[in-house]
Amino acid sequence: MIPQDRHVPERLLLVRHGQTQWEREHRLHGQLDSALTEDGIRQANVIARRLHGRGIMTVCSSPLGRAMSTARIIADLLGAELIEVPELADVHHGDLAGLTWDEVDQRFPAAREERAANRYGWAFPGGESYAQARARARRALSACGWAATGTPVIVTHEMIGRMVRAELRGLDIGSALGLRHPHDVVFDIDHGVETIL
Repeated sequence: MIPQDRHVPERLLLVRHGQTQWEREHRLHGQLDSALTEDGIRQANVIARRLHGRGIMTVCSSPLGRAMSTARIIADLLGAELIEVPELADVHHGDLAGLTWDEVDQRFPAAREERAANRYGWAFPGGESYAQARARARRALSACGWAATGTPVIVTHEMIGRMVRAELRGLDIGSALGLRHPHDVVFDIDHGVETIL
């Protein structure tokens, strides 16, 4: 669980950005970007309507375009303050960002095998590991806690989102890496207990 000396929200709502063009092409994003698709924009609007009327005053977002686009849609509909939190950016994919897994296999033939052997500690070439990203997740939660009024909405990415959820729920590495976050799901995490809103 999160140490009590940090200002972490006791309850927050976690959202993944809407679908992107690169996701349709099965390309790795990392900290590169691609625009939301029409479906991605629709997903953001559906989530915004789901959150309407819940007294949300703060939306904390990754600075990456796909997350900020989603967060703006949500914040605008809710009339909430939008706060950019750099630590919520996705896991840095380094030299693999922008590639499909087929292209990764051609250019970095050992990468998949090395990653499978130590998925938590393995760092993307020129990027970071889940272990490094988890430390960022801790800082992101604290930053959002200090900035937010009331229960915040956090808009981020599936990979760093796993680490945010692991921190809030006190999960071990294996459980954290097995987490999934569909685009149209809002996780309500209250005192370490996660439900779907």
